[in-house]
Amino acid sequence: MCQAGLIEECSCYMGNPVRFPAEVAVPVSSDEESESRQTCETDPLCTTGRQEEAASRLSGQAEPLQQCPALPQIMEELRRLMGIAGPMAALNGVVYLRAMVSVLCLGRLGGLQLAGGALSIGFTNITGYAVLNGLASGMDPVCGQAYGFGNWAKIGLTLQRTILILLTSCLPISLLWLNLERILLALGQNPNITMVASMYCLYSLPDLLANSFLQPLRICLKSQGLATPMLWCSAAAVVIHVPLNILLVFVLDLGVPGVAIAAVWTNFNMVFFILGYLWYSGALKETWVPWSSNCLREWWPLLGLALPSCLGVCLEWWWYEIITILAGYLPDPQVAVATTGIIIQTTSLMYAFPHALSASVSTRVGNELGAGRPGRARMSASVALGCAFIFGMVSLTWTIVLRNTWGHVFTNDKSVLALTAAVMPLVGVCELGNCPQTIGVGVLRGSARPAIGARINLGSFYFVGTPVAVASAFWYKLGFEGLWYGLLAAQIACAASVLFVVLRTDWAAEAQRAKVLSGSMDFVKPSNRVVPVDYELMELGGYSQKIHHKHVEDHSKLDLLEEAGHSPTTMNV
Repeated sequence: MCQAGLIEECSCYMGNPVRFPAEVAVPVSSDEESESRQTCETDPLCTTGRQEEAASRLSGQAEPLQQCPALPQIMEELRRLMGIAGPMAALNGVVYLRAMVSVLCLGRLGGLQLAGGALSIGFTNITGYAVLNGLASGMDPVCGQAYGFGNWAKIGLTLQRTILILLTSCLPISLLWLNLERILLALGQNPNITMVASMYCLYSLPDLLANSFLQPLRICLKSQGLATPMLWCSAAAVVIHVPLNILLVFVLDLGVPGVAIAAVWTNFNMVFFILGYLWYSGALKETWVPWSSNCLREWWPLLGLALPSCLGVCLEWWWYEIITILAGYLPDPQVAVATTGIIIQTTSLMYAFPHALSASVSTRVGNELGAGRPGRARMSASVALGCAFIFGMVSLTWTIVLRNTWGHVFTNDKSVLALTAAVMPLVGVCELGNCPQTIGVGVLRGSARPAIGARINLGSFYFVGTPVAVASAFWYKLGFEGLWYGLLAAQIACAASVLFVVLRTDWAAEAQRAKVLSGSMDFVKPSNRVVPVDYELMELGGYSQKIHHKHVEDHSKLDLLEEAGHSPTTMNV
């Protein structure tokens, strides 16, 4: 008796009928089959069950779109979204806490060290971490849709390729960081502050290596719904981060380099803890593939998603730096820049939950599209957007209620406190647009459309927000508040554009696109009963696809592939 048939009939992208080779059948004893069937009935993560589910998705029959999902379905989707968003929000809080510990240590060292460290942190954020974070986001739709489709090998290969892409991008970033002192001096910065900033940046160079592994690992786990383990691994690393700073900065008296080394060490601890969890739990057992030359191929499709994702992230990060620079040209620049720092820290804190929900809906939309369930993908997007509007109202209420007290957390300067209180409600209104646009961008990312999000960010922040900010602050003499009217205009334009795109999405067509993205490599069942081979598959709507299987067990099965019209190319024995 055979575990699976040789050929699965399906209809491919663009409606052209094709035939997928599913899995070369190998005889299995009745006792083995009975044991396997019993295991799969009780274990929802059973590979055989996943394999059969994935094979059924290749039939080309997408789940019909429901016009009005029932309340239990909505609540179940909400539970799934929060199951990822909750741990991700806590993770964002943990990472925020790690950054705050570093800033507090810099502040205890003195004003010069705080200024230089803050300048270096801002520079490394916009030139390094934003780039790595954005490039890593390119694997989000690939892994999410491949997981929903059941294409385990593609998840592992995408992880390897993304790590290599990030390591490659570290080279030009490192050259930029090494020349930070020359760049800042050329821009007219204070020499003493510049010296401290360049020192902090120099000792932060190994952090690029840590993030090249950390960011892809996080996305790989998130795409499989494993957000809670990431939280505990990061929390354990941050717990160590506090005594580590005390030891390096104050006991060993390393000063600014000690703060940078502690931050790097903590990120490496996060990587090691996550790898330890993966090894202990076997979470990547089904998705991991051995390192080979395959990870050096097919970079362009991944870069086609990574580069727009990177651009979208960087455009938004860079805009806040532009606002900080513009604040320095106001009549009282010291107060304006100090208040800008408080407002940016406040928006970063409020951004934790929308960012987590965006990551969650990206995963859910990707999983459902990959699984051929466009109706559930649309429902996930709708539920997440509903949550976004609710959280936007909560943020607005919070900023109004605490506008006169929140500034005291950061300073006792009366001028800064007054300006902060005046702007806080305006920042809350901005969140009414920021929350839905952040979740909408997550939907676009999950459906492999990051280029649309990048274009929207470019138009909204730079062609709408920046002119409004400059005109309001300097032309209409609104001063500091005028800068944040620019943010409000950008958020309104961005939210309206993103919602327009999401609401007009053809979910059935996106499910068909997901077949190409997630099914470009045949799914692999990690078992010695499978006969994996390398062979050309077909062309799907202009996409030349290739399947890479490893460890050939039974060469006699190659004849079956050739009879089915598929010629083997390279065999890896």
